[in-house]
Amino acid sequence: MNAEVKTELAVLLRQGVVWRGSSAGRASAAVITSGFPSLDEQTGGGWPRGALSEIFSPQGLGFSLLLPLLAELSRQQQWLTWVNPPHVPYAPALEARQVNIARVLLVKVRDTEQSLWAAEQALRSGNCSLVLLWVERVSATRIRRLQLAAEESNCMGILFRPLQQRQQASMAALRLQITPAGDGL
Repeated sequence: MNAEVKTELAVLLRQGVVWRGSSAGRASAAVITSGFPSLDEQTGGGWPRGALSEIFSPQGLGFSLLLPLLAELSRQQQWLTWVNPPHVPYAPALEARQVNIARVLLVKVRDTEQSLWAAEQALRSGNCSLVLLWVERVSATRIRRLQLAAEESNCMGILFRPLQQRQQASMAALRLQITPAGDGL
């Protein structure tokens, strides 16, 4: 990370605009490692538990960041719920990455409103360790509802959104912008 970016990040951290995991006082048990040391370093240890995270990317990039998390959480007895994924998950590829596909629950609905309702219900249920949701547009109010539902049941929620939506206000605990790079993301 270059000095200019570090300076800008430091200013945002001081203003309280950016959450930085454990530096905000969260216990290490409140995160699950991402499986990527450089990402864990930037997020204070990994993905926040009991919280909503957002991933902004062009055309759904960034899903590969979740594979270690999916493998870890699929060892538990709770569901990994996917609400309206853009593609049907390819089971052999997930199994090759040690994801127990017997713990994966797919929810396909017709529209955004139904997607948001299904994700909120899954987050609140207490039967899921992770809820993944893909939507094009969502209001700040609905993001807050998803965040509160995740907190109530200590479930992780990850909302995939188009890159152009990243300027919208959000109550998500973690927001990541993913762009392609020459050697990865």
